Amino acid sequence: MYTVGIDISKGKSMIAVMRPGGEEVLRPFEVHHTSHDLTLLCDKLKSLGGETRVVMEATGSYHLPIAWLLDHEGFYVSVVNPVLIHGYGNNSIRRGKTDRKDALKIAGYGLQYWNELPRYMPQDPARQLLKTCYRQYQEYSKISSVFKNSLISLMDLYFPRVNDLFTSPVRPDGSQKWIDFVAAFRHCDCVRGLSERAFITRYQRWCAKHGYQFSPDKAKKIHAFASNCVAVSPNSESVRVLVDTAVSQLRTNLISLAVVRARMQALASSLPEYPVVMSMFGAGPSLGPQLMAEIGDVRRFHSKKALVAFAGIDAPPCQSGQVNFLSRSIFKRGSPALRRTLFLVMNVINMCSPAEDPVYQYMAKKRSEGKKYQVYMMASANKFLRRYFASVNAYLDTLGST
Repeated sequence: MYTVGIDISKGKSMIAVMRPGGEEVLRPFEVHHTSHDLTLLCDKLKSLGGETRVVMEATGSYHLPIAWLLDHEGFYVSVVNPVLIHGYGNNSIRRGKTDRKDALKIAGYGLQYWNELPRYMPQDPARQLLKTCYRQYQEYSKISSVFKNSLISLMDLYFPRVNDLFTSPVRPDGSQKWIDFVAAFRHCDCVRGLSERAFITRYQRWCAKHGYQFSPDKAKKIHAFASNCVAVSPNSESVRVLVDTAVSQLRTNLISLAVVRARMQALASSLPEYPVVMSMFGAGPSLGPQLMAEIGDVRRFHSKKALVAFAGIDAPPCQSGQVNFLSRSIFKRGSPALRRTLFLVMNVINMCSPAEDPVYQYMAKKRSEGKKYQVYMMASANKFLRRYFASVNAYLDTLGST
């Protein structure tokens, strides 16, 4: 039996091969992530003979091509949480770190836990694409927040608090009313420089052009608001360039968000558990696909406790001697993206307060017991995940039996 430890980095990997007793079968060698080098690696590993297991750390997306290729070639591949590798074999005061040492450490871990190594199961393309879309969606959301705050900060100089005048949500195409308004009326002088009647007429034409509902009272309110604004500098060509550039950046990013969101919805709707997930309160057109993207195929978890642990919202036991801590923090060693999505789902349930929903009933119970906000929100997320596991598994079993 041989264990192949692979320390993966971007563009290349270090390979170490060991057998029982800690014997190095091959001197650690480097492999570039090219089709030629990876083919040679497969041939070299096949020439070893005997049972071979390949162990590597989960490294975001870098390990996926190698794991998929070796699994496709028939090797037993195990992708291990880096936390487990980090805590293994640290029995030296002088801890050096090189790719060679890391590869040997991974191979040693594989030998010691040979019978407990979980086998890597490639995700189907739809789930992998859904997860990739969600990760891109997260990045675009961060950039969108930066651009939105930048535009608001800029408008505080020329049209303070103009974004507070409108409460319309983002449209499916990514447009938003206050952003479109700023593009047309970039300075408070653009509004108060007109008479109230003239502005109402112009505002009506603007609403018709962009498909927004027109209200004369709203137009009067905007005109009165602009008349009381204090601008740092007068309207000028430089102000136009700054505002137009900021609006253009934000609009482009919001359009990208809308495109990715629509693609996530399309991918999620192709998965078998989609109707069950969407029927759960809080999992709407946006958060539902996000949950499915991060959880993946729920059948890969052996129990509901494993799913909760994957999210990192379980509280591990903490006891020493006669001291037993009853109040503990959540583990936070799982997926931060899934924890974020769960918190958003719990926030929707908390705000909407659906009396018939079991998760909200549990949340209300914990709140009535005097639990703190973070405690009852995470406890409710725990219950939501357990219901998710049971509901989706039951539905998939039903589909499998028909």
